[in-house]
Amino acid sequence: MAEHPHPVDIYVGSRIRLCRTLKGMSQQKLAEALNLTFQQIQKYEKGANRVGASRLFEMSHILDVPVSFFFEGAPVADTAETEGPDIDENTIPAEDAEKLFRREILEFVRVYDRIPEPAVRQRLYALAKTLARPE
Repeated sequence: MAEHPHPVDIYVGSRIRLCRTLKGMSQQKLAEALNLTFQQIQKYEKGANRVGASRLFEMSHILDVPVSFFFEGAPVADTAETEGPDIDENTIPAEDAEKLFRREILEFVRVYDRIPEPAVRQRLYALAKTLARPE
């Protein structure tokens, strides 16, 4: 592998981490389900090790998401350039993506998603918007 991980490998790893965390699954549990060590999961999530197609297929079943989930919003390589991929305008900027992966935010999203009444979720969302600092 190259000196630096490919941006798509980093992105796929971040999507694995996001999905695993939102499902409330530890690295150890995912590793056990895949018959791997948790260190290997860490490497996948950081993009240090590239995830093979069959392994990604297994993960999609374990995490109950389509394989395409891991690539949605991924950086798109420009075939005319050899330096690396361009970032699509729909891709989350790196500084914002880091915020999304804070445990507190992931836990909030998980509990928010478990609120059964849509009206209550909507009121909670409105409250959060009211309390937030303007951009």
